[in-house]
Amino acid sequence: MIRDDYEMVIGLEVHCELSTKTKIFCSCPTEFGGEPNTHCCPVCMAMPGTLPVLNEKVVEYAVKAGLATNCSISQNSKNDRKNYFYPDLPKAYQISQYDKPLCNHGHVSIETPEGEKDIRILRIHIEEDAGKLNHDEYGRGSFVDLNRAGVPLIEIVSEPDMRSAEEAESYMRKLKSILEYIEVSDCKMQEGSLRADVNVSVRKKGSTEFGTRTEMKNMNSFRSIVRGINYEAERQIELIENGEAVTQETLRWDDISGRTFSMRDKEDAQDYRYFPDPDLVAIKLSDEYIENIKKALPELPESRKKRYMEEMDLSEKAANFVTSSKYYSNIFDEATEKCNNPKAVSNWLMSDIAKVLNEREEEADKIPFSGKELGELIELIDKGTISNSIGKKVLNELFENPKAPSKIIEEKGWVQISDEGAIKEVVIKVLENNPQSVADYKAGKDKALGFLVGQAMKETRGKANPQMLNKMFIEELKK
Repeated sequence: MIRDDYEMVIGLEVHCELSTKTKIFCSCPTEFGGEPNTHCCPVCMAMPGTLPVLNEKVVEYAVKAGLATNCSISQNSKNDRKNYFYPDLPKAYQISQYDKPLCNHGHVSIETPEGEKDIRILRIHIEEDAGKLNHDEYGRGSFVDLNRAGVPLIEIVSEPDMRSAEEAESYMRKLKSILEYIEVSDCKMQEGSLRADVNVSVRKKGSTEFGTRTEMKNMNSFRSIVRGINYEAERQIELIENGEAVTQETLRWDDISGRTFSMRDKEDAQDYRYFPDPDLVAIKLSDEYIENIKKALPELPESRKKRYMEEMDLSEKAANFVTSSKYYSNIFDEATEKCNNPKAVSNWLMSDIAKVLNEREEEADKIPFSGKELGELIELIDKGTISNSIGKKVLNELFENPKAPSKIIEEKGWVQISDEGAIKEVVIKVLENNPQSVADYKAGKDKALGFLVGQAMKETRGKANPQMLNKMFIEELKK
C-alpha cells in the first residue's frame, strides 16, 4: 500500500498479437513456436528491394477491436515508419501508425470498490512486431530469431485514468475478455500474445499536475503488472520524499527480485522521427465496410452480463465472474442449456472450477471439458443419481480425463445409494456405534446430527443420499 497522501497515475499501452494466419506485410505464418528463423521470408527479413503488402484481415481485426471498445473509426488512415535501431529490427524501423491511427477515443468500463468507472482509450493502431533476441547461456553472444518479426499487432493506448494497481489489473482483464469475445487474438499472455507497457507516476493527493512517469516494458502477467506498479510507485515516492527527482526512463521489471531496473532514458515521439511509409498506400474505409464489421460483432461481455442478470436471475457478482472470460461464458451457456440450472452452473464455475484453475495456475481457456459435460454433471446431482460430494470427485476426473460424467460414475461405481433399506441399515449401525452423539442430540445439541450424517457418509464412501440420511436419522432419533 502506498502512502495515503499520494496517489498513482497509471496508463497502459497494451500490445495484442492478432490471430491472423499470415503476417501483416507478407505471407509467412504467424503460429507460435517453430525452429528459429523458419517462419520468415525476404520481406520480414528486410532484404533489399522487397516491398510490404498490407494484410486486409489486420485492418478488419483492428476495426473490430475499436468498435468493441467504443472507439471512433477513422476512414482515412495511414502507415508510418517509427525509426530506431535494435538487433531484432532488421529494417531499423518499425511500420506503425503515428498521427492517423485506425481507432480513436474509446473507453471500457471496469468495476471498482466505488462503483463502475470508465477508462478512456486514446487510440488503437496497427503495427508489426519485432523479432526476438535469444541470449546464449554460455555468454557466446545473442542470436536473432525473426519468426516473430512482422507478426501483426494492435496497440491499445489508454489515457492515464487508473489510480491503483487493482484498477490497472481490472482494465487489463476487461480488455483481454473483450479481445477473446471478438476472436481477434488468443490473448495467451505466457506466449506474449498480450502484453503491456505500464506507465506510472505519483503525485500528492489533490494535485492536478502529473508527476514524472516511468515505463515498464513488456509485462505479460497480471501478477507482474500489479507487483510492478506497487513497487514503482513506492520507489518514486521514496525518491520524492528524499528530495530527489524521478527520472523519465524505460524500466525492466524483474519478477524474481521484485524490482525495476533502468534500461534507457524514456523516448519521446520526436526521437522516433516518424514519417509516412512511402511503400504503402493510405487506408481508406467506407461507411459500409465499418457497418458490416459492426453488424458481425458477437455479443460482448456487458450485453451478456445484462442478459444473465435479467433472464437467468444471476447476481451481479456471478454475472461479472461468468462474463469475465469468453471461455467461462461459453461453458456457462452450453451447461445451462443442458441442465437448465443457471445458478448451479455459475456456482460450480465460481467455486470448484476456479479453485482447480488457481491451483494449476491456469486460465479458463485450459478447461479440458465442455459445457455439455458440466451440465450433465449438474443434472446427475439434481436427479439424485450422485451426491454433491461425489460430484466434486467427478469434476476432478473431468480435469484429468474428460469424458461423459455418467461414464465416469459407472466406471468408478459412484452411483448414489437411495435405497431406503440400505440407508436404514447404515443409520442403525452409526447410531449404535455413537451413543454419546445420540445423547448429545437428545440434549439439544443439533451439531450432533451433522456428525452422525458425516459418519454415515464415511461408512458409504460418500455414496448415500444425504437428504434421505438426514430424514432417517431424525426419524430414528425421535423413537
